[in-house]
Order: sequence, then structure tokens, then C-alpha cells
Amino acid sequence: MKRILIFSLTYHPYIGGAEVAIKEITDRIDPSKYTFDMITLRFDRNLPAVERFGNITIHRIGFTADAPKISDRRMPWQCKVAKILFPFTSFIKAVSLNRASRYDMIWAMMANYAAFGALLFKYTHPRMPYLLELQDGNSLEQVKTRQPILRMMWPLYRQLYLKADVIKAISQFIDKLTREVGYTGSVVVIPNAVDTTKFSAHVPEEKLEELRTRFDKKPGDIFLFTASRLVLSRGVEDVIRALPHLPLNVKFLIAGDGQDRHKLEEIATKEGVAERVIFAGHVGHADLPAYFKVSDIFVRPSIIEGFGNAFVEAFAAGIPVVATAVGGIPDFLFDPIQNPDHKPTGIFCKVQDPASIAHAVQQFIDNPQLEAQIVANARALAIEKYDWNIIAPMVEREIFDVYAQGGEV
Repeated sequence: MKRILIFSLTYHPYIGGAEVAIKEITDRIDPSKYTFDMITLRFDRNLPAVERFGNITIHRIGFTADAPKISDRRMPWQCKVAKILFPFTSFIKAVSLNRASRYDMIWAMMANYAAFGALLFKYTHPRMPYLLELQDGNSLEQVKTRQPILRMMWPLYRQLYLKADVIKAISQFIDKLTREVGYTGSVVVIPNAVDTTKFSAHVPEEKLEELRTRFDKKPGDIFLFTASRLVLSRGVEDVIRALPHLPLNVKFLIAGDGQDRHKLEEIATKEGVAERVIFAGHVGHADLPAYFKVSDIFVRPSIIEGFGNAFVEAFAAGIPVVATAVGGIPDFLFDPIQNPDHKPTGIFCKVQDPASIAHAVQQFIDNPQLEAQIVANARALAIEKYDWNIIAPMVEREIFDVYAQGGEV
């Protein structure tokens, strides 16, 4: 049995796309062949310091607070300190764990504080295979702008990439970013995926009726839907601004919470569509299929996007998708006009262009035949290429079997 140590800033119960990917992949790998440990931040003092969750033993470290919010703008000071110190505390913890039970590979999730911990471990264990996984759709210039300190630390930041024995990129767009950094090693492009069985499964009518009642969906209403953290980079504000261009029966259901919710509520009021915008708050991942099924069109006009699991979830759930052609989205979303050589799987709109969003939505409303064709193509693509039962074995075969089986390189 081979042992792999994961460095990740967050994990269960703080779940985003990257954390879902870790769990979905590791849960589908035979624990008699590979077992996983993880070092992550604890944040909440009520969480156990050590916990077995799926095929991962989680080791939580760092200063804690009582049930904290962990977005950057709301994070308690002690959790911020724990995050800043994570490169050093995770390295120390990794050395201790490695002494107790030697690892065959280290896996850093994202080029952030977690990867710095992995980098320190790589420096002191140079023959240990180091996998860096990249899921962030920000360009390098956007990363520098968002975190100005990286401009001063750029030579060190580049080492997160350059020291990697292999980089896993979830889209062709991210593959290109690694080359811009100057990485010349092995990049394996393996996308994220979804549990297509879960998202395509029948949802009981009683559950759908309960949601219709809760959100006051009347006969004839058309619900646009998005599920994401409420930050402005996801384009939620542009969908709100698109509503005045659409019929009054078109409403916008938003699942998620985040640091910019108040700004989005203000935008809805300013645009005169507050009564047509429904903030559902945080929705657990297990409940998302019902939200897709009660809605009519999934709309996320992202400004940045590394891959976009939610789009493929919408594919599997059987509702049409409007998106922007940014980041990794063009890997799987094909527009009938812009991509005539592919079977269409969605409609593109322009970035930060409410009128373009409204036009794309109106195409689905006005052309049920086009919508049915796109939905069928998209669902087939999700099942054939973007199911975790397909993707997890690819990760095992193309990365773990190649790098972890040999031990130190």
C-alpha cells in the first residue's frame, strides 16, 4: 500500500470545488492500494484535530475560533494568523507524520499557502515525488494584482511550480498558465467531474413542490439559476442587471453565500428587480440536484473560471446553460454559432454584458427545439467524459501509478 500526503488549506466541512475533487477522487481509489493523509487548517475549535473521512485521515492544525466564517473578509484574526503560518506549521506536521509512517508522494492542492508547505517539504526531501494540482482560473497577472506581495516574492512563488515533479491541471487554460510561469516538466490535464448519477436522478415531486412554494414559483415563471460563492468574479451581478431586459416572469434563484451578498442585494434594488431575485443562502451539495430540477436555465457569466463543476452538474441535471467563454469553460461548452464543428452543449454570452446574457437566455425561451437538442448533447457529454467514475481512475493511472509507485524520485 502506498501513502500520499495532501496539503490543502481547507477541507470538510469547508467544501468548494477543489475539496469536492479531492474527496471524489480519493473515495474511488482502492484503500488497499493507496491511502491518504491530509494536513489542513482546523479553523473551528469544535472540529476534531484528527478524523478519518472517506479514504483520508485528516490532520487539522492551526489557531481556531468558535464556528468562524472563513472568507477573507470575515475570518477571525486567529484564523488569519493560522493561514499565514500554514506553510511552516504544515511543513513541521508533515515532517512529524513522515517520520511515523513514510510517504510515497506529496500532493498540494492549489498554488497557495498549502503549496508553500509542500514546497518546504520538497526542499528537505528532494527525492519525494511532488504533485501540484491547479484549479484556479486567475491569470498570473490577476494573481499578482490580487496578492501584491507575490510581486515581491515572485521568484519564490515560481518555485511552487518549478519544483513540482508533475502538475495536474483541470483545463487546457490552466495548462497554458503553467507554461507562462516557465514550468517545462510534465503537465497532465485531467478535468474535474461530477457524480452524473446523482445529478441526473429523479427528484420526488413533493421536494420540487416544496421548493416552488418556498420560492413562490408560479405557473409560467422561468427561473434562472446559479450556484456559487457570492463574489463578484462569478458574474452574478451581471445576471441581475440582465433581468430588466427580460420578461417579468423571468426570475433569478441564487444558491450560495459569500462576502459580496450585500452588494448584490443593493444592485438588485438599484435595478428595480429585487422582487425577482431570490437569495436562497447556502445550499448543501447533496441538495443541489433539486435546485437544478426546479429551475429552467443555469446562468453563470463568469469573469474567471478554472473549470466550472456547476456547469457540468447542470448538464447532468438536464437544464440548459448560459456561460462565458473564459478559462476552462470552452473545454466542454460548445455554442451552436461559435463552435459549428461540435454538437452544441450551451450558449455563450459576453463577459460583463447584461444585454448579451439576456439575449442568450431569450434564445432558450424562444426556441424549445434548440434547448432540447442542447440539453440532450450536454447530458450525453457529461456522462461520457465528466463523471468521477471515469476521472478518478485517470488520476490513479496517469499520476499515482506513475509517480507514487516508484517512491522517491
